[in-house]
Amino acid sequence: MLLQDTLEAVVVDPPNPVTELEQNLAMDRGYRGKPAHATARVFGYTPHCKQIGSEKLDDTGVKIHPSKRWVVERTHTWLNGCRGVLIRWCKKSSNYLGNLKLACALLWFRRLWRIGN
Repeated sequence: MLLQDTLEAVVVDPPNPVTELEQNLAMDRGYRGKPAHATARVFGYTPHCKQIGSEKLDDTGVKIHPSKRWVVERTHTWLNGCRGVLIRWCKKSSNYLGNLKLACALLWFRRLWRIGN
C-alpha cells in the first residue's frame, strides 16, 4: 500500500532508461501483483518478485542467483537479541548509536569465532 509513497520519497533520481541501463527493483511477496508492478514501472523500475524455490539452478543443482530477501529482517532479529538495542535504555541518540555499533561488532565477533573453530 505504501509502495508509491516510498518510491516518491527516494532522494536519488533513478537512471534514465533511454540512455542508461534499466533499474531493477527486487520486491517480496507483499508487493506481488499488477498494481505494485504498474507502480514500479511508472517510476522507471523493472519489478522482480521471485518465489522461493524458483531461482535458477545450474547443472549440478546449485542456485546461480539465489533470492536476497529478508536480509533486513534477519539483521533486525539478530540485533533484537541484544537487550540494550531492543529496549533502548539510552535516551541520547549518540549513546544508542554506540550501543548499536557495539551489538553489530559483537555479532561479527561471534560469527568469526564460530568460523575459526
